[in-house]
Amino acid sequence: MQPLIQPQLLATILSDKDLVLIDARTGPGVQQKYTQEHLQGALFVDLETDLAHKSGDAADGGRHPMPVINAFAELLGKLGITPQSHVVVYDDKNGANAAARFWWMLRAIGHKKVQVLDGGYTAALAAGVPVNSDQKVTIERPPYPHTIWQLPTATINEVAAAAQDSKRLVIDVREAARYRGETEPIDQVAGHIPGAVNIPFASTLAPDGFYHSPTELYEKYKQALGNRNPEDVIVHCGSGVTACHTILGLEQAGLGIPKLYVGSWSEWSRSGRPIATEV
Repeated sequence: MQPLIQPQLLATILSDKDLVLIDARTGPGVQQKYTQEHLQGALFVDLETDLAHKSGDAADGGRHPMPVINAFAELLGKLGITPQSHVVVYDDKNGANAAARFWWMLRAIGHKKVQVLDGGYTAALAAGVPVNSDQKVTIERPPYPHTIWQLPTATINEVAAAAQDSKRLVIDVREAARYRGETEPIDQVAGHIPGAVNIPFASTLAPDGFYHSPTELYEKYKQALGNRNPEDVIVHCGSGVTACHTILGLEQAGLGIPKLYVGSWSEWSRSGRPIATEV
């Protein structure tokens, strides 16, 4: 199954008994926005409380550390998600925020049938996908069957070593100005991991807000990856969320799923490790 689904196709499968539609929009007042209006049949997940487990110390795991797998499995059960479910998730950031994180986490727990809505909430509205304010009654299931997180992640020590190894690649997907150290609107220190290369996540998107075609994505990323295997590539962002957008793009391009550095810049910048700038 391709990791992306087009809004027009989603509109045709809303009545599918196996479909579980997830609203993963973020930002101030998002719960109220969901209550007022959401795509028909969608259930809400919260990035801050459902898709991360805050330790209180971003220096240890970053701003959005992964929850324990048992907690995530329980969440999936409460959402009615089983191994047979076709999960479609959307956000209001063109799939570049919590939707991609939820996609990554589902793939990491072993679920295969999950897609992100290409273009996000705005594209769905434009395509005529119906909306309402109804609260869907969910038939809760047992916790999702699981063992361990099955997608690869990288520790801060591995990132430090990889960034200095020409056979490996560390990709920073933050905006270029943040990478160069010109500005830092969220974390405490501006700059980037020495040796990391910058491929801003927004470059995976066409001007209309949809992902570029698989062929275009392949050509874009293959130039950077060269002959490296996915296990030799590490992707990070500010806090391990938007990086999943780029990982999804690599999968859509047929280049496989690289490692995610969950702690990302929010952890690195607080670790006392070297920081590079271009200012």
